[in-house]
Amino acid sequence: MHQSPHATPTPTPHVRRPSRRLALIAAAGVLAGGGASLALAGTGNAAPAPRQAPAAAPAAAGAGLADPHKKEMAMELVSSAENSSLDWKAQYKYIEDIGDGRGYTAGIIGFCSGTGDMLELVQHYTDLEPGNVLAKYLPALERVNGTDSHSGLGSGFVSAWKTAAKDTVFQQAQNDERDDVYFNPSVNQAKSDGLGTLGQFIYYDAIVMHGPGDDSVSFGGIRKTAMKKAETPAQGGNETTYLNAFLDARKAAMKTEDAHDDTSRVDTEQRPFLQAGNLNLDPPLHWKTYGDPYEILTLP
Repeated sequence: MHQSPHATPTPTPHVRRPSRRLALIAAAGVLAGGGASLALAGTGNAAPAPRQAPAAAPAAAGAGLADPHKKEMAMELVSSAENSSLDWKAQYKYIEDIGDGRGYTAGIIGFCSGTGDMLELVQHYTDLEPGNVLAKYLPALERVNGTDSHSGLGSGFVSAWKTAAKDTVFQQAQNDERDDVYFNPSVNQAKSDGLGTLGQFIYYDAIVMHGPGDDSVSFGGIRKTAMKKAETPAQGGNETTYLNAFLDARKAAMKTEDAHDDTSRVDTEQRPFLQAGNLNLDPPLHWKTYGDPYEILTLP
C-alpha cells in the first residue's frame, strides 16, 4: 500500500485541472503509425467508433504497465495531476464544468460532454445496463457534442451521474472506456516503440491530456514531432534520449493553449523520474504536480 502522499496540507480534493483534449475522441487504437486518425480538432461531429477488442501488443522488455500494480501506480500518478489526489477511484462520481469550452468534465479520465467520449461512455453503460439513470440523457448528449452547452443536461444530469457512480456497472463502463480509448492504445504504441514502464506511463499521461489523433497538439502529432528529433528504441535509438524529445514536444504542445501553461506534470513529475534513470518506474516515487507534493513508497 502506498503511504499518504502529502507532506504538506492536502490540496482541495476533486480539483479538475483545466487540461482537457484538443482533439475529438477517435476510435480506440487509432494512433500515429497505426492508421488514419478519425480525430478532427474543434469540429465535434465525429461519431464514436464501434467498440473493438484491443489488438495484441507487440512484445517489449518486462511486463510494464501490464503489471496490475504498475497500472495502479499509473492511475494514481495521473490522478495527482487531474484531481489533486491519488485516490482515482473516488473520481467515478466527479462532474463539473471547468470552463474550458468542453462542457461537463467527469469521471476517472475526464470524459467531456463536448468531445464525444462522454457520449460514448453513456452509450456503453446503456448497452451493459439498459434503463440506467443516464440513458435518458443520450439524446441531449448527442445534441451538445462538439459544444460547451448544457442544454438538456443541467442539474438533473449532474445528479444522475453521481447516482450512477455508485453502480459497479457504471464504474466498469468507465474503466472499459479508459482502457479502450486511452490506456491500451497508448501502452501498446509505447511497447511497439520499444519503451519500458516509464515510457508507457509518459505516453498514457499524454493521451489523457491531449487525446488521440495526428494533429500537432494531439498524441500522435506529439509522437511524430519527437521522432523527428530522436529515434525510438525500436528504431535503435536511446530510450532516455527519445523520451526527453517526447517530453519536449509535449511541453511545446501544451504551451499552445492557455489552459496548459503550467507544465509541472512534465517538469516536476515525469522529467525527474527520467533524469533519475527510473525507466522501470519503480517506487519509491516522489514528485510534485502544480506545486503539491506526492509520494508512492511501495507498489500498491
